[in-house]
Amino acid sequence: MVGSLILTLLPILVIVCMLVIFKKSADISGIIGWLCVSVVAFLFFKTSLPVIFRSTISGFIRSFPVSMIVLTSLFMMAYMEKTGALKRIIIFIKTIASHNKAVQIMMINIGFGTLMVAVGATPVSILPPILLAMGYSTYVSIALPSIGYDSLCTYSLLGAPLVAFLDFANNFLGQGNEISPSQAGRVFFMFLPLVSTLIGFCMLYIVDKWNGIKKGFLPCIVTGGVIAIVAFFTNKVDNLVTLTGVLSGIAVIVTMALYLKLTGKKVIDKSILTDEEREYEKKYPLWKALSPWIILIGFILVLNLPKPIYDYLYNLALPIKGIAVDGRPIATRALWNAYTWIAVAVVVSMLVIQPKKSELKESVRVWIKRAPRPVFSAAIFFAIGEVMNYSGWSLDAMAYQTESMIKVLASSSADAFSGAYGFITGFVGLFGGFVTGSEASTIAMFANYTMQTANKLNLGLDGLIIVTAALAFGGGLASVISPAKLQNAAASIDKLGEENKVIRIAFVFALILTFVTSVYAMVLLKIGLKI
Repeated sequence: MVGSLILTLLPILVIVCMLVIFKKSADISGIIGWLCVSVVAFLFFKTSLPVIFRSTISGFIRSFPVSMIVLTSLFMMAYMEKTGALKRIIIFIKTIASHNKAVQIMMINIGFGTLMVAVGATPVSILPPILLAMGYSTYVSIALPSIGYDSLCTYSLLGAPLVAFLDFANNFLGQGNEISPSQAGRVFFMFLPLVSTLIGFCMLYIVDKWNGIKKGFLPCIVTGGVIAIVAFFTNKVDNLVTLTGVLSGIAVIVTMALYLKLTGKKVIDKSILTDEEREYEKKYPLWKALSPWIILIGFILVLNLPKPIYDYLYNLALPIKGIAVDGRPIATRALWNAYTWIAVAVVVSMLVIQPKKSELKESVRVWIKRAPRPVFSAAIFFAIGEVMNYSGWSLDAMAYQTESMIKVLASSSADAFSGAYGFITGFVGLFGGFVTGSEASTIAMFANYTMQTANKLNLGLDGLIIVTAALAFGGGLASVISPAKLQNAAASIDKLGEENKVIRIAFVFALILTFVTSVYAMVLLKIGLKI
């Protein structure tokens, strides 16, 4: 067992070495990790090459709710950038809440940050230049966008990580035992009020230490409460779960605007704009700049709010058959998943923005340059997780001829941690998020392991979802220590290297937040939360 455990951990350690020691990017590290896990599966877990090949393809297909959204959302962002829409949105955000820093932090980094990441934009690229222009230091401008949306990472990309979790969970539980989005959402929701509020306090501390927390205490508590209320209702209804990020972001923005009004402060202050920005503001209406996002959100609401439409599209699996090694079809739900509607929203918004041919050509050029590596990075870790899960599988017997790498890891964890396992999963998620760079990829690599371990410990369905939710939140919290994301934020303001100063304090916050999340998961397990 010890030898099998070491061999199982070897590919993960190789990925860590590639990232930390050799400073390689996530996609390169992922390729090396996949090669390593394939060799280990073939030589030591009696896994045939056809199983490795089909598991890899299955992993890429299972990544569609994430990788295809990355693909389409990157085109949307390139399109909005080259048509000038993004510039107009940035000008608008610069004018917000200039007379109350605490509210400004909550509104921009949690409100707009959450809304942006929910519809496929990247706050770590967009917000740092805005914050720097507002007078924040380089250090703060890099740190805040990297942490602001972390509590709602599960609902980023229109709920892609949660959709990925549902696919893995239902594949694990088997036909007839599937869980619905709201069943999972009601557990994930339990973490949101606590984590959202703590992230708010972390941001206030980053800006002005304890004085910042003192001044911003009420806006921070209000922000956490708003997210709790919105998420409480959205996660009770299947067709609203994936809209949690969008609706929470909007709710925080509106609530903070009302807070400013009630305290007699301006919501919008255009005095900080340059003459050039004022001129651009006049010739480019905000509604026009926002049209791709407005149309996208409109499509998502129309397709999800009416229950009959939602039920039809969600149950329209559009499966891909004959690829998965266990013979089960892989549901794509291509007409329900958000990537389809991101693409449609871009096309429809062309009627509003009326881009020039040169702008479209430039959008495609930039997209082709930017998209391949992030899309591949999103997919490769799904492939690694799939190979680990089906190592030891025999296509002739259609059964495991030896324990898979995931089962070895689960058995070892159950024996080592036993009743404390609920505390461990958050840190596994933090580690996974650091390695893979995203919550969804963390779920892809470690969800099966987490559920296998929960099963061995007889935690039941509720416990299984709780520990996997802790894993997911740990993966989301890793955003603030992800080298790729911090470098992205630093590069957006031409301050590469400054991210190294941020990662030191960010690492401390990530550990504290993960510790609290892990303790909270243990509490939920102890009280026996029922869904």
